[in-house]
Amino acid sequence: MALTLGEIVAALGGELHGDPGVRIEAPAPLESAGPQQIGFLSNPRYRPQLAASRAGCVIVAPDLREPALARGACIVADDPYLYFARLTQLWKRTHARPDGPAIHPSAVIDPSAVLGQGVRIGPHCVVERGARLGDGTVLKARVHVAEDCTIGARCILHPGVVIGADGFGFAPGPDGFVKIEQLGTVRIGDDVEIGANTCIDRGALADTVVEDGVKIDNLVQVGHNCRIGRHTVISGCTGIAGSATIGAHCMIGGAAMILGHLTIADRVHISAGSFVARSISRPGLYTGIFPIDDNASWEKNAATLKQLHSLRERLKALEKKL
Repeated sequence: MALTLGEIVAALGGELHGDPGVRIEAPAPLESAGPQQIGFLSNPRYRPQLAASRAGCVIVAPDLREPALARGACIVADDPYLYFARLTQLWKRTHARPDGPAIHPSAVIDPSAVLGQGVRIGPHCVVERGARLGDGTVLKARVHVAEDCTIGARCILHPGVVIGADGFGFAPGPDGFVKIEQLGTVRIGDDVEIGANTCIDRGALADTVVEDGVKIDNLVQVGHNCRIGRHTVISGCTGIAGSATIGAHCMIGGAAMILGHLTIADRVHISAGSFVARSISRPGLYTGIFPIDDNASWEKNAATLKQLHSLRERLKALEKKL
């Protein structure tokens, strides 16, 4: 099932330098690739690995054409990382195992649910009444889509995803907390991918919305009535409290904490582990928990914080002199 370099370039484009008949048995990391494998280099920091690599071919940017040629065959592409991503898709298409049944016999699907063409539903999934799945959407094992929730076309939901569980809403009363019934749903756009064991809660009154092209990692919690803008990426273990609005083309680092009822502008990057306690109105990179700030200011404050002990000792010495 190997592919030749010629077949790869015919399918994906790029500028091949080398024998198009060379057979490639698998993509591989640059540092461990062998003569029958193909790797890529997108970060200039790893340029020293290029000369030492034994890969049969390396995908590189135009400015690395010459050093790549000095070691052997290469494919020159404007964006090597994007090219490699498309190569992995090509590899999966050409090496895919035969499909099993489109709907696994153990899946439970309410008769009122609407399934688009080409939908695939894995073992032990549940699709409740009134739910809608768009064309080509895939539910892996044990996915639960609650009643009246809508999932767009070409989405992938990995094992254990729960869409449309009740949001966390309770009103305090004299005898304890009174449940607020969650009357909204979840609406997910097209081309969304959701990682394993992620939960997206249904809205209390209005819907929770995930727009087109959003990619969500494993173990992410999205609270009720949140809205996540198109093509935003959210890394694992992030928690987003209810009614938060996140803009388009944002990147949220792993284990970020985002409070509810705030708004994050388009094209905001949140560093891993950061705590977002207030709205962010301008694009940029934001970091930290004491409190969050634009990255440049946060780094200055962090550097100052590391000097607090020595500054304290100097201040005490000056006080003694006075």
